[in-house]
Amino acid sequence: MLRKIYDWCIDAAHKPYALWVLGMVSFAESSFFPVPPDVMLIPMSLARPERAWFYAALCTATSVAGGIVGYAIGALLYDSVGHWLIQLYGYGDKVEAFRAGYAQWGAWIILLKGLTPIPYKLVTITSGFAGYDIWLFILFSIIARGGRFFIVAVVLNRWGVTIREQIEKRLTMWVSIGAALLVLGFVIALKLV
Repeated sequence: MLRKIYDWCIDAAHKPYALWVLGMVSFAESSFFPVPPDVMLIPMSLARPERAWFYAALCTATSVAGGIVGYAIGALLYDSVGHWLIQLYGYGDKVEAFRAGYAQWGAWIILLKGLTPIPYKLVTITSGFAGYDIWLFILFSIIARGGRFFIVAVVLNRWGVTIREQIEKRLTMWVSIGAALLVLGFVIALKLV
């Protein structure tokens, strides 16, 4: 089953709808969706390493746009949608501590959490809820998300062929590592926030 999904993602890189799907996943992940865009960004960049930079730029732009929606959820709809999303991901009792940290550490919170596997939607919704300056939020989101996606682009553009060979030899192991990192991100978010 993993091989079929991997092959679909590799093949999808050559389809016209791939960019739309990548953009939608990146957008949604920043505001409400639990799956990070890396599940498409990495296979697409492996399939076409010469386009890894473009894919990273697309993920950055759509992630920041989705982050603005997450910010709006926190700022305008926290009592209904925002609170529900935070509860859904199990962070309900952590939001106040996270919000209090924005007064002193807002820039660092956005920058560091935007680079890690910690779910970014938590940052976007709480940034809106905390009333963090929208323009600084956008600037730091561009830096953090761009940094995260362009690191992937640099690595896969430079060593994509070698990495692809290794992934295809040990697909289950690499998918397991990716899943573990995703779970680790949620665990870290629960412990640190």
